[in-house]
Amino acid sequence: MTYYAHSTDNPDKKDWQSLEEHLKNVANRASDFARDFNAGEYAYAGEYAYAGGLLHDIGKYSSDFQRRLEGAHIRVDHSTAGAKVARTLYHPAQSRILEYIISGHHGGLLNYGSNESGLEERLTKTYLPDYSAYTDEIKPPDLRSVRFTPRPFQNKIGFSISFHTRMLYSCLVDADSLDTEAFTDPDKSSLRGQYESWDLLSKKFEDHMAAKMSGADGSRINTYRKEIYEQCRSKAPLPPGMFTLTVPTGGGKTLSSMAFALEHLKTNGLKRIFYVIPYTSIIEQNADVFRKIFGTQNVLEHHSNFDPETLDLEDFISGAEVLKLSSENWDMPIVVTTNVQFFESLFSSKRSRCRKVHNLAKSVIILDEAQMLPTGYLKPCLSALSELVRNYGSTVVICTATQPKLGELLDESVRPVEIMRSPEELYEAFRRVHVRYLGEMNDADLSARLKEHRQVLCIVNTRTHAKKLYDALRTSGACYHLSARMCPVHRRKILAEIRSLLEKGAECRVISTQLIEAGVDIDFPVVYRAMTGIDSIAQASGRCNREGRATSGEVSVFKSTEPYGRATSWQKRVAEIGEMVLSTTDDPLSLAAVDEYFRRLYFYEGDDGLDKKRILPLLEERIRDLAFPFEDIDTAFSIIEEGTKAIIIPYDESARSIIRDLRNAKFPAMFARKLQGYTVSVYPNEFKELERVHAIDSINDRFYILIDKDDYSDETGLLNRNFNGSDGSLLIT
Repeated sequence: MTYYAHSTDNPDKKDWQSLEEHLKNVANRASDFARDFNAGEYAYAGEYAYAGGLLHDIGKYSSDFQRRLEGAHIRVDHSTAGAKVARTLYHPAQSRILEYIISGHHGGLLNYGSNESGLEERLTKTYLPDYSAYTDEIKPPDLRSVRFTPRPFQNKIGFSISFHTRMLYSCLVDADSLDTEAFTDPDKSSLRGQYESWDLLSKKFEDHMAAKMSGADGSRINTYRKEIYEQCRSKAPLPPGMFTLTVPTGGGKTLSSMAFALEHLKTNGLKRIFYVIPYTSIIEQNADVFRKIFGTQNVLEHHSNFDPETLDLEDFISGAEVLKLSSENWDMPIVVTTNVQFFESLFSSKRSRCRKVHNLAKSVIILDEAQMLPTGYLKPCLSALSELVRNYGSTVVICTATQPKLGELLDESVRPVEIMRSPEELYEAFRRVHVRYLGEMNDADLSARLKEHRQVLCIVNTRTHAKKLYDALRTSGACYHLSARMCPVHRRKILAEIRSLLEKGAECRVISTQLIEAGVDIDFPVVYRAMTGIDSIAQASGRCNREGRATSGEVSVFKSTEPYGRATSWQKRVAEIGEMVLSTTDDPLSLAAVDEYFRRLYFYEGDDGLDKKRILPLLEERIRDLAFPFEDIDTAFSIIEEGTKAIIIPYDESARSIIRDLRNAKFPAMFARKLQGYTVSVYPNEFKELERVHAIDSINDRFYILIDKDDYSDETGLLNRNFNGSDGSLLIT
């Protein structure tokens, strides 16, 4: 009897894929992926990946599954059989990893659990139809000579083994997906890998930089930018490891770090470059820069707001489809993504998210604006980065103008090397602002000060404060509001208007929440900042005298006395530490002041605050049994905490057209990405109020659309509504 893995519509089965072929294809492909892991300690990884690929679908050798392929409407568990075989064949220290990755190759990595739940319950209690026919075609490899000798980060062996399990799982599920796709949809499969060689990409970059430098004037700042660029190239031949790149705002660190990455990749035989950025606003800018240099077909922009259909793809055959495919497994030379996408994938248990992480091996990973690494998850994030450096041949570049004190949280083997010779000299060379502390201030006094300036940016800590200040200033000339109450398309439109006014030298006052600090390329002569952490003050200062038009820009820090203007929760902690540092120095942006700020922040947070969900202890608790809570870790590791709901705003005709298509769509999910630019997130209490008064419409209990455009202001975005009294009268606050 011939056993099959995948079928077609042809009843004669001549073009069906045999199960033996599929298993061997997946085993070989998974093994090839795992061979990118470091030689030496993890040299065995290819053998483990091969075993996982060979065993993953042996449950399909049952007559029940073959009947299913022939059209029988029955459910068949085909994922557990291979895990059971691995348990009988191999020592527990060897089999456990295979048990996780095989049993979860469709549904995701399971908690180990107990006899009542999880992996253990599944392997000991699940009834399976007879699959013993696999022995006629499949010979599992002998792993007795394989020795697993991990090099754990800071002696956290549980973290190392669980991380390795996830990486091997990624190899298996990507190999399985790719082989299945090659059989079921060869046209789609042929679109993969349509990118150019690193030699050609390097040539494109060198030509771009040569043109850029030849067109630059001989100013002192441009001289320093060129020196930064050359220093990055000079350090590129160093072996893979952990690096820091401390370059002030305006120093050209985006292109200089890319220069390091390209040279470093070529010298060390690495495979990909990942550019990891905190916010989508920076990603959109940087990804566009990289696309113009390298070509759209070589750059993947991967985040929730990105829609490949919006790109100009005339010269890129099937371009949108190629980019969508590469987002599944990050198979692209240059990947630009968010902290959320990057780190949550590294701690996920889900097949779709884990599928891509094996491609981080032998890569250059640049963390831009690294001071924005989530403090509550800082230790798990550093553990993951350290694993990639120590055991997977990757290089990590921690890139920022305000370098966080990460070295003390790392062990000696991955202490970072600074790429710049003298960050202190660069700080002095690029100093373009003077920061002063104004002390406590109410809104009346603050508004009066802001009105005195023709062009001024004021950044506050809360949306309510931004709205109040805007209302106080809106009648005093050109004034704009920016906050997350406005959908991204709306914010981009307002920012374009602001830039135009600034270029013309026209009157322009802007009240914004801290979202404008996230790499938004904008230049004011005067900036006011509500008290916050020193890193955020530095980011705010990056919006002041950005182009160096004045001898020195003016940045004023104040502490609001208004109840709605005071920092709360996490912001309160960083603001208090920021005020401590501010009171001890005349230059809060100096490297010494930044260093002191992060030292105090990490001291006050302590181990509990730097791993607030106890991710690392959870992975060590049952290490003797290799019993890992993969599903629990996935749930716990959430950089953007759950709880908000996205409201779709019918902001313009494009949004309204997509909403009409959504209402009539057989598969509404296909419109989710197109609508990301038109969403505003609200907390549960506000969402319930909007539902109660029928202000929103629901499609499939997944998409929530604002019904009345009057509930959305062209000036401030979604109106914040509180309901007061039994008559339901509306108060706008």
